[in-house]
Amino acid sequence: MGRSCEVCQKNRPALRRPKTGQQVCRECFFCAFEDEIHRTIVENRLFKKGDRVAIAASGGKDSTVLAHIMTLLNKRHDYGLDLFLLSIDEGITGYRDDSLETVKRNEVQYGIPLKVVSYKTLYGWTMDDIVREIGRKNNCTFCGVFRRQALDRGGVVMKADKMATGHNADDIAETVLLNILRGDIARLARCTAITTGEDSVLPRCKPFKYTYEKEIVMYAYFKKLDYFSTECIYSPNAYRGFAREFIKDLESIRPRAILDIIKSGEDFRIASTAKMPEQGICKRCGYISSQECCKACVLLEGLNRGLPRLGISRTRASNKEGPKAESNRAKERPRSISLDF
Repeated sequence: MGRSCEVCQKNRPALRRPKTGQQVCRECFFCAFEDEIHRTIVENRLFKKGDRVAIAASGGKDSTVLAHIMTLLNKRHDYGLDLFLLSIDEGITGYRDDSLETVKRNEVQYGIPLKVVSYKTLYGWTMDDIVREIGRKNNCTFCGVFRRQALDRGGVVMKADKMATGHNADDIAETVLLNILRGDIARLARCTAITTGEDSVLPRCKPFKYTYEKEIVMYAYFKKLDYFSTECIYSPNAYRGFAREFIKDLESIRPRAILDIIKSGEDFRIASTAKMPEQGICKRCGYISSQECCKACVLLEGLNRGLPRLGISRTRASNKEGPKAESNRAKERPRSISLDF
């Protein structure tokens, strides 16, 4: 470290910013970190005065820092937002039940209300149930689909105008890479958007779009924020993890690589001849879907019928349990998504 902060030229530097390489003191880091997020919010017009905003809160570092920053900037710059925390209880024993305790403490610390929506109430299944049924392979598919819909439904019930998520620059760069690897041009076309679903009932925005994960960790550490740091017990083999490691390797060689990948994603243009899925409404639950039935309903049907790979594999015959388990589970599980919280 140098002898003095490169910004204020007075204090001793406490860290080197991963994003810029500058050696800065804590106070200058806090100011730069907060001001950059404020500029992102203002320049992209993420919110308007009077908006009721759901902060997607998991108890992890990203959502905890997001709750802190949104509360801080809302007061400092008079955004005029009505904020509340929205958490999803996936039903993962020893992980989500512990992290929800962190979110409940955040509710008190930041003085904003908390709403918790559970998979059990909404779908009739917990992630523990699902993993027992399908095993650890592909379980993240269920969780990702169910979680996204659960957040939207919770936000609608709480009459939110927008939802703010803690997706950071690393997350978005990973998503660009994953969509390229999967050849998913529909998602590639929109994954770098700072606000998605603007024509839906609950648009989502990403105030941390240009914020590095390492800087979020540093901010949480130096501010002594209360967050939960244990990784989900079902996620170590997730496909995204491999993309994450690749992005980290690139960052270690060239920190700018994260922002460059995001810029590349923003500049991608889809050929006019490419056929894109049309957005519609699920005939079963009314949720947005490009298919007749949304992914959540298809996955839920498979679980309820004892065909848990329905919606994942292309053939229904891959499940050896077949019809035998179907009749039993049909009696135990709801056949459609419940909206009663």
